[in-house]
Amino acid sequence: MSKPKVFVTRAIPEKGFEVVRDFCDVDLWPEELPPSRDELIRHVRGVDGLLCLLTEKIDGEVMDEAGSQLKVISNHAVGFDNIDVPAATARKIPVGNTPGVLTDATADFAFALMMAVARRIPEAARYVHDGKWKTWGPMLLLGVDLKGATLGLVGFGRIGKAVARRAAGFEMRVIYYDPNEKQPDPSIKATPVDFETLLEEADFISLHTPLTPDTRHLIDSQALSKMKPNAVLVNTSRGPVVDPEALYEALKEKRIFGAGLDVTEPEPIAMNSPLLTLDNVLIVPHVASASTTSRGMMSWMAAQNLVAGLKGERLPNCVNQQVYK
Repeated sequence: MSKPKVFVTRAIPEKGFEVVRDFCDVDLWPEELPPSRDELIRHVRGVDGLLCLLTEKIDGEVMDEAGSQLKVISNHAVGFDNIDVPAATARKIPVGNTPGVLTDATADFAFALMMAVARRIPEAARYVHDGKWKTWGPMLLLGVDLKGATLGLVGFGRIGKAVARRAAGFEMRVIYYDPNEKQPDPSIKATPVDFETLLEEADFISLHTPLTPDTRHLIDSQALSKMKPNAVLVNTSRGPVVDPEALYEALKEKRIFGAGLDVTEPEPIAMNSPLLTLDNVLIVPHVASASTTSRGMMSWMAAQNLVAGLKGERLPNCVNQQVYK
């Protein structure tokens, strides 16, 4: 009996790829950069399953080009804004994601960004490398403190809660805004507030919300104008949650203290972006979940979703459960 044919849009850690390779006839895109739109469409034709990354836009056209035999789309990511889920649901195609496994790695990284920006660590390292360190000085590279500060979390899902738990070690007051919260978690010392209150009271604001029409440019010029002058903004969610032009103006004019960005709009950030000219912003290449353990588990979960879909079984993690009704 022949194996089901699948297209994997980039190399993934061996923990998951081994599962895919054992069960499937694999067409693997071998390049470091993602396939172009034309290449994506060419490679999906005739496949039974698709394992993709957040860098690929999987819409109705891609699904139709694949053909009616397409049984499953497995996204190697927690977020799935790169996939037209309603289009998949209309075609009875289950869509899988990989929630939970990157929670701790991302929460750790959000805190790393907070601390690096607050204590101006990248600036200090450049200061040394540029040969500017001549002596100790009482006014040199003064930062802001985390201990006792107010941390505002936008989004209070798995990652937001994990960040809140870490904040306890710094004796931070934690407030959060999450209009989709169904039931508060009494095990975490955190207070729900409205969005405006969070902006006005938080010393640190960390974004943990999915990208939706409502959250696109949620952090815009108006939101930034409400923040404290000593505020630090951190984004490990999705780049378009923050308006980059508005952020640049706020940082340039020092209306907020600094920002740490794991994600940008566009992604990767253009090398002529004015944000790259500023000292009070730290930008890294979407690596919040980049620990060996987390990425290995992501690949394994993506593989499990793919194989389950190919077998006609329920996906362990399915974002459009309606396909099973």
